Amino acid sequence: MTYFFETYGCEMNIAESAAVEQLLIARGWKKAASAQVADMAIINTCSIRETAENRIMGRLGWYSGLKAVRECKNGAKTKLLEEAVEYVKDGAKPLTLVVMGCMAERLLKEFRTKYSFVDYVVGTFAKHHFSEIIETVEQGGNPFNIDDSEPYKFAALSAEPGAFSTFVPIMHGCNNFCTYCIVPYVRGRECSRPVNEILHEIDVLSSYGVREITLIGQNVNSYKGLMGDETVNFARLLHIISAHIKETKSGIQWVRFMSSHPRDFTDDVIEAIATEDVVCHHIHLPVQHGSSAVLKKMNRVYTREQYLTLIEKIKARIPDVSLTTDIMMGFPGETEEDVELTLDLMRKVRYESAMMYYYNPREGTPAAKWEQIPEEIRKERLQRVIDLQLEHTHEQMSKRTGQTVKVLAESVSRDDKTELLGQTEQHEKVAFKADKKLIGQFVNVHIDSLSGNTFRGTLV
Repeated sequence: MTYFFETYGCEMNIAESAAVEQLLIARGWKKAASAQVADMAIINTCSIRETAENRIMGRLGWYSGLKAVRECKNGAKTKLLEEAVEYVKDGAKPLTLVVMGCMAERLLKEFRTKYSFVDYVVGTFAKHHFSEIIETVEQGGNPFNIDDSEPYKFAALSAEPGAFSTFVPIMHGCNNFCTYCIVPYVRGRECSRPVNEILHEIDVLSSYGVREITLIGQNVNSYKGLMGDETVNFARLLHIISAHIKETKSGIQWVRFMSSHPRDFTDDVIEAIATEDVVCHHIHLPVQHGSSAVLKKMNRVYTREQYLTLIEKIKARIPDVSLTTDIMMGFPGETEEDVELTLDLMRKVRYESAMMYYYNPREGTPAAKWEQIPEEIRKERLQRVIDLQLEHTHEQMSKRTGQTVKVLAESVSRDDKTELLGQTEQHEKVAFKADKKLIGQFVNVHIDSLSGNTFRGTLV
């Protein structure tokens, strides 16, 4: 039997899709070329922005038509679905449609009552039922309702098949309740994965040929997981993982993490990054805004000054660090002075790159009820931030030209089949001419030049 995935949203969604894919592969399922010819299609949804939900709703309309074709209902045939029509010409072959993820959690009852063509709705707390779903589909059984009231359970393995770099979830949920964010409402409260489970997954990933892992969670540096009777914080976890990788002579050489909350980025975390060789010198530290007044309205529980002090500490202890961030413009109540404070903070920090977006109200969050700034003003303010960040990205990356750096070769370049594409410890893309047999290995590359946001280099 065959499956097809559509995954939207964050790194956690990518990891959770990979975990379900591992279950399918273990039972002998194969990846389909398209949804049109799959036995089961799974849409992993995102609720972080309204635009993401609107896109998914559009895809659901398409899947409704696809299911009609696959079940030979109403003589439904469209040019878009010709492949599916060809697939069912010898008889009806129904498609099982599964919707999972944050949007499934947020709109659980609505999906079950209004979208009858969706066979299974799997919220964020019910993913461990996928084994039952797969078995039911294999046996041709009827869809069943899923109990979504159980505690969150971490998957044993979240590796994307064949990947040299993969995500390792270490915690789930969020306790921060930023006034713009839907995550605590769809992911629930924080829970941390036991240390022994994390170490076991790292061992399995190493045996699969994985060379780099990224520890993920909604707020990784508030991690408090158990190791026996001991409660381990995030800094201690980094030390434990580093020691384990060395003791087991693991093939994994780089450890990353995201995302972090500035409030919980303590001195011991900075020290762990500085002293452990396997922990990469790249930190994604979302600031969201440069104005203390706006940060207070966002409920970010730190000030502009506290954030800048933290950045100074990081740069002093880890001089070669690359810093990236998230910046949101147009939050309710934002003034022109607040915008200038954000631009000024960017000039002080000099981020290498940033995720930049303008505020969109999310139903169910406090900020959605406040008076909104007109969209054209939000867009204009965002553009000023983007323009400045483009300057900083070029400036920061240009500093690395002329250096010889360690690179993980990941794939053949799409633009030139004689080149490989890899990334540096600082999470920068590098293109260089090399034999494809080096894919999956660490190599040394001299950085010759910068083209856009990608380095051009020479294999050393």
